[in-house]
Amino acid sequence: MALKNYPEEFKADAVALYLSDPSKTYKQVAEDLGINRATLREWVLAAQRNGTAGLTPRRAGKSAAGGQVASPDVLEEENKQLKARIEELELERDILRKAAKFFRGRDELVSRFEFVEDHKHAYGVKRLCRVLEIARSSFYRWLAAAPARLARRKADDDLAAKIRKIHQAENGTYGSPRLTAELHDQGLRVNHKRVARVMRERGIVGLHLRKKVRTTVPEPSATPVPDLLRRDFTAEQPNHKHVGDITYLPIGDGKFLYLATVLDLGSRRLAGWSIADHMRTELVVDALDAAARTRGGTLAGAIFHSDNGAQYCSQEFEEACRRLGVTRSRGAVGTSADNAAAEAFNATLKRETLQGAHRWTSARDARLAVFGWITRYNTRRRHSALGQMSPINYEKIAGSLATAA
Repeated sequence: MALKNYPEEFKADAVALYLSDPSKTYKQVAEDLGINRATLREWVLAAQRNGTAGLTPRRAGKSAAGGQVASPDVLEEENKQLKARIEELELERDILRKAAKFFRGRDELVSRFEFVEDHKHAYGVKRLCRVLEIARSSFYRWLAAAPARLARRKADDDLAAKIRKIHQAENGTYGSPRLTAELHDQGLRVNHKRVARVMRERGIVGLHLRKKVRTTVPEPSATPVPDLLRRDFTAEQPNHKHVGDITYLPIGDGKFLYLATVLDLGSRRLAGWSIADHMRTELVVDALDAAARTRGGTLAGAIFHSDNGAQYCSQEFEEACRRLGVTRSRGAVGTSADNAAAEAFNATLKRETLQGAHRWTSARDARLAVFGWITRYNTRRRHSALGQMSPINYEKIAGSLATAA
């Protein structure tokens, strides 16, 4: 493990190791220590300039100044100390080499603690902490917290198992907010940030939406209808404001089915819908009639908002709205944001049913998939705008509150 900053003690010992054996080159000693050859040479030259290269080996006989050399006993003692220091440097070199493989490019503090724990019996805690430049007290605190970390890890594993079960039951469509709400309903008090972290660590991902293909064919000669919503896609109660749109359902051989929707903004319930292999006006009329049946046979006083597609601008659709007591509303021509709630619903439906596929294999498969999803959407799927309740559950609660009032 190459360190950016080396302790002065390490530099001095590296210089001493090089000077202790004239037969070794800078390259050989540097490789043994795991440092750069030029770095070692710079240290040696600096020590010689500063007069600190005190471990240069002494030879028997007279000194260069003509004085007496040290006695054999002194030389033997110095030799022992030098050998001991060399052995220590070799141990440190082994530690650093093993640490480099252990860390694999990362130098996080917790990785250092783990390395000390794994190798303390071979090298000792004191030596390891000194070489890796961590405080022993910090290591022992980390070690004392091991049982708590183990308990948290087990708790996260248990939570991940519950998350996966819900995630699979919802066809992989739920993200952390809906999963958190589902866990709360099951009696588990857990923070949404923890759910998001556990999902992220284990690669559990909700379905992300992509842009849809536009299917609106505007009718330029249509009688103008005012925009009564003005992008306010909220309603104080169900059966007051509705939005609708047409989306395509791709099937094999380049063919399509078409889905018309009527979404209640008060409860986000899909009150009416219709599927056909055409985009004629009867498709949207059938969806509006289905919504009326859901609401007891009438939509009197309700607003229905759409884009300026030819079907919604037709005389036939105008007559259907008059028959059901519906007030029409339309956004501006060519502005998808004016009907964003309906378009977002259709995009969600297709993404969560197709699951990344480009098309269904048959019209029957498409119909069954859409029918199953809509049923689950109305009865079970949690909606962020409803406090993570399903549309029908929200309507039940809203109805109970209205009755009590």
